[in-house]
Amino acid sequence: MSLHIAIPEPTSSDTEYNQKSLPPYLAALHSAGVTAIVVPLHERPDRIARLLRGVQGILLPGSGFDVDPRRFGEDPIPECGDADPARTAVDELLLQDAFNLHKPVLGICHGTQSLNVWRNGSLIQDIQTQVNHRPGREVVNAHPARLTPGSRLARIVPPAEGPLPQVNSSHHQAVRIPGHNLLIAAVSPVDGVIEAIELDSASHFVVGVQWHPERTYTQSAFSRAIFAAFAAAASSWEPQALEHAVAQV
Repeated sequence: MSLHIAIPEPTSSDTEYNQKSLPPYLAALHSAGVTAIVVPLHERPDRIARLLRGVQGILLPGSGFDVDPRRFGEDPIPECGDADPARTAVDELLLQDAFNLHKPVLGICHGTQSLNVWRNGSLIQDIQTQVNHRPGREVVNAHPARLTPGSRLARIVPPAEGPLPQVNSSHHQAVRIPGHNLLIAAVSPVDGVIEAIELDSASHFVVGVQWHPERTYTQSAFSRAIFAAFAAAASSWEPQALEHAVAQV
């Protein structure tokens, strides 16, 4: 059976960002044996719902916008960027579908933050630590990420990478408090910033990472392993409603 993964357009208004950022996701999914179904952010919800009937997983990508802090009960600080309501709305539709039907989810950067807030978690609006978490797209090894022993990510990482794999980094926000039933799967060891979260479920693949494995797919065995595990979860998915989603109202 051909595997299909839904991925929303990264932004609703920044065409240049979309053209630059979307191809690496599509290439990584293709290399992992998956067909990407790009979800337009201005499509009607009923049409998105029909599209989702034919996909076996959800990938929430990065974005040039920030998550609106009012969604987790805070006023925006000056360092917080603009939100993208259209992207938020589509993310919520995709997450609702994934949790209702137990479809695997992979969140990347903004997608991880979106997942966490949808699960009623909170974010650091602007990271201020000694670690540079946004050195740029060209930096492949920005800092290490300490994987939580026993986590899904720790089981995914190739043995040669060890418990402190190097990751790239391009974010100024991060998870502050994990959302409902989400566990910390990795942290930046120097400053403790949360680098990955995952659902506390052995049977439902839900993983969110702050770094960008799609950008380092060809260089990093860990990046390839993340996409391979995601594809494997999608290939074994069967419709089931094991958990009610916790939606952000």
